Amino acid sequence: MKLYRNYRRPSDMPGVLPLFPLDGALLLPRRPIQLTVFEPRYLEMLDDALSGERLVGVIQPVAGEDADGESPVLFPVGCAGRIVQYAEIGDKRCFLTLMGVARFRIASELAVTTRYRSVAVDYADFADDFTEGAGQTAVDRKALVDALRAFAEANEVGVDWDDIEKASNETLVNALAMMSPYGAREKQALLEARDLKSRAEILVAISQVALARNPDAPQHLH
Repeated sequence: MKLYRNYRRPSDMPGVLPLFPLDGALLLPRRPIQLTVFEPRYLEMLDDALSGERLVGVIQPVAGEDADGESPVLFPVGCAGRIVQYAEIGDKRCFLTLMGVARFRIASELAVTTRYRSVAVDYADFADDFTEGAGQTAVDRKALVDALRAFAEANEVGVDWDDIEKASNETLVNALAMMSPYGAREKQALLEARDLKSRAEILVAISQVALARNPDAPQHLH
């Protein structure tokens, strides 16, 4: 087990990742996601990851929850997450927290003997993910906060505006993207956004469309 690893550039990352397909899950750099693992193949994956780089690739199946079989078609882009917290919680279940490191593009799927899937990955398109705050000065913070305020008012969602004010643009954009209640394809668009500015613009656009279509339909950040 390798503790406190720093990943400063694509070359610091392993070229192969085990995959954890999750419908509707969005993981972004320097943001945490909490998961409960119970399927035998992913318990095997977790066991192997904990004895190695402690990195897994979170990625969405294209067909979402309706994906058939053991190897559903996957979106081409996911995000590598490092296991930073792990606990056995009984009944053959494990709780873990992954911290997003960097996005990746699948280069090829490997033939494996494990029950979980592994892929060769390429981080070249996402080199800026390794630099904290990259591109955040270009974010239209006012537009993003205005969209959040409109969403919160329409859905009666409580928001800690003091925390919003203190958050950096990177933290604000990525946290809101991950908490957003939108579908798999919208979340994939947020994941694949070219940079923080683009992700913020996509988030604002999706929020405005959702409010325009269903102004009275409650949605909740989660």
